[in-house]
Amino acid sequence: MPGFEIFGDEERKEVNDVLESGVLFRYGFDAKRNGNWKAKELEEELCKLTGASHAHLCSSGTSALNIALAACGVGAGDEVITTPFTFVATFEAILFAGAIPVFAEIDETLCLSPEGIEAAITPRTKAVMCVHMCGSMAKIDQITALCNKKGIVLIEDACQAIGASFKGKHLGTFGKAGCFSFDSVKTVTCGEGGGMITSDRDVYLKADQYSDHGHDHIGNDRGLEDHPIIGYNFRISELNAAVGKAQLRKLGQIIEIQKKNKNAIKDAIKTVPGITFRELPDEAGDSGTFLSFFLPDAESARTAAKNLAEAGVGCPYWFNNNWHYFRQWHHLHGMKSAAAVQGSIAQGLPDFSKIELPESDRIMSRAISMQIMLSWTKEELDQRIEKTVAALTL
Repeated sequence: MPGFEIFGDEERKEVNDVLESGVLFRYGFDAKRNGNWKAKELEEELCKLTGASHAHLCSSGTSALNIALAACGVGAGDEVITTPFTFVATFEAILFAGAIPVFAEIDETLCLSPEGIEAAITPRTKAVMCVHMCGSMAKIDQITALCNKKGIVLIEDACQAIGASFKGKHLGTFGKAGCFSFDSVKTVTCGEGGGMITSDRDVYLKADQYSDHGHDHIGNDRGLEDHPIIGYNFRISELNAAVGKAQLRKLGQIIEIQKKNKNAIKDAIKTVPGITFRELPDEAGDSGTFLSFFLPDAESARTAAKNLAEAGVGCPYWFNNNWHYFRQWHHLHGMKSAAAVQGSIAQGLPDFSKIELPESDRIMSRAISMQIMLSWTKEELDQRIEKTVAALTL
């Protein structure tokens, strides 16, 4: 991780196809394309990879979340249960839908716990947005069963987990919709891009329309297309899709390298006293993008993070991270937006500055993650292992 580490002739060829046709827009201009439909082709390959019936590409992972919420009927005043450990895009998408993010406890999978979700359900709960953080899965079988029992929509934010699976079934295919990010630092990159998958045709059609100003994409004359719904512009370009098409074909190779490098480091630090590892409900389905582990307490975790950074093998200590853990989301705490949130909308929101999630704090204050890179040479990996073991045993 990330895919840009292995750019090559494959990406250049796909991009050149687009440039030579002169058609960068994903819709229309049929006669000028020379048969190049990169976005459509990447959607087809996403379906083949995941087993989903439908895929829709868009401009980012954040866009995919927005599209999935809209296509699944989540709107103003609905509550959406989600995790306090995620990238900020997750709660941003919920707020932009007019819905209310409700943060529930995680467990040592570093994802929402089934018990945390159940405790957070209210009569206003419309959906659960389950985030598969750092390339691995939540207890998605239990979460799916809970949502089905309660009649709640399940949306999977698998933006960090392309290629990961649970017992042979790809993440993103358990819920009504699943979302991926293909930004510049993801396992598979388009430079900027995202995608939503679903096996519900109605959800797919709404997603396809919503992401392009409500166009129904029926016929081959864009000017005559109907607009069944109001939408927005979340389109991906053919150039971005071209890069992603070449990248997706390398996913098997990428995951193989990641898991090999991750296991080498994991095997080495197993011997360090006090180290335990993130719970993986299905280790075989892990994508290997991060090695996440726990120290015995918060103080030792802070010390370990400091030692790792000083050794030149810095690792995220998520508890103090401004982007990924709710305690540092000061803009959310104060609902600071470009336009002031007022009136009945503001009255319907909780005071995010007063949310307390003690179990999540207990877990995250002890957690450290090491990003696994594709480009490490054997010498670099050996040096990293040596420095990591030394830093953790100080």
